[in-house]
Amino acid sequence: MFERTLKPILLHAASSFRVLLLTGPRQSGKTTLLRTLFPDFQYLSLESPDRLEQIKSDPRGVLNQATLWLIDEAQTYPELFSYIQEYVDDPNKNYRFILSGSQNFLLAEKVSQSLAGRVAILELLPLSYSEFATHPHLEPLPLWHYLFKGSYPRPYQEKIDTYLWYESYLRTYLERDVRQLINVKDLSKFQLFLRLCAGRHGQLINLNSMSNDCGVSQTTLTQWLSILEQSYVLFRLQPYFKNFNKRLVKTPKLYFYDTALVCHLLNIDSAEHLSLHSARGAIFEGFVITETIKHFLNQGKRAPVFFWRDHAGLELDLLIELGNSLTAIEIKSSETYTSELLKGLKKWIQIASNAHIKSALIYAGADSMTTEKINIVPWQKTDDYLLKGK
Repeated sequence: MFERTLKPILLHAASSFRVLLLTGPRQSGKTTLLRTLFPDFQYLSLESPDRLEQIKSDPRGVLNQATLWLIDEAQTYPELFSYIQEYVDDPNKNYRFILSGSQNFLLAEKVSQSLAGRVAILELLPLSYSEFATHPHLEPLPLWHYLFKGSYPRPYQEKIDTYLWYESYLRTYLERDVRQLINVKDLSKFQLFLRLCAGRHGQLINLNSMSNDCGVSQTTLTQWLSILEQSYVLFRLQPYFKNFNKRLVKTPKLYFYDTALVCHLLNIDSAEHLSLHSARGAIFEGFVITETIKHFLNQGKRAPVFFWRDHAGLELDLLIELGNSLTAIEIKSSETYTSELLKGLKKWIQIASNAHIKSALIYAGADSMTTEKINIVPWQKTDDYLLKGK
């Protein structure tokens, strides 16, 4: 069993709100975590056809059977949110609801309509490396093995072959979720689009180029990107707009949340293959950025993360903005520290000399140190470094 960092935040939110909503991608561990933390709540999965039909035909009759409810995949029956509002607004009833779901945009729409101001909303992504390390029966994995195997808990828990699990995950997502949400007339083009996205992991989004490559309009690709983003498959990292007297690139960059999914889509077939692949730098960079996003979400906070790039080509991989302070992070997949790795970061610090900044290099090596006020942080200690910088 993995120890999830979000646990104390979940418990606090559940004690403070009569409705708690936990979102995140399929198989990220939402149901396992909620059923472990709230064993007294009546469990109801709306992915079960008979239970879904039962609550559709008589919602009050079902809800009257208990006062504590844990309802899984709640977006499957959107009308349920209006009934939940009725129950939690009644001062004579002591109802509490914990909801979970994997289609964030459907959930967000219904929550804003029916439960605004009544609900705490939290997000659970797949495992961070620090969470992975909490399992009592799993040995620590070297970097490239962990990135190849990915951060979803189930393959580790059930010792499932990584390739088979991710192939199943993709097919399930494509054949069920996507077709429920958008009218994909040619599934092969959507599959090609996914692989094109994987090939552009860590790059600026160029919809014109992608449209030409897969023969689909930019309007459709924008819709597909939105669906993938709202389903926690990928995200767009936004640029930081403080110009520091420079002309800036204002196009977002594209990243997948899970490194193993990128490997699968790129036909990378082993950890050794990944460690030598041309995409290893981008995959490692995406891993560190996603670890940072998980760090904030696991505290119940939005992730204030950006990148910075000017038209001359100078780029900073990750900027974290907290109040008036910035943390500037350069990310390198080298396993050996050399001062050359700090070259770009030092140039950025000179440009941003008037800003209140902290700075760090996160790399694929194992040694921690500080040089010229820059923290050198091994990849395993990313979360530790972020905690110190709170």
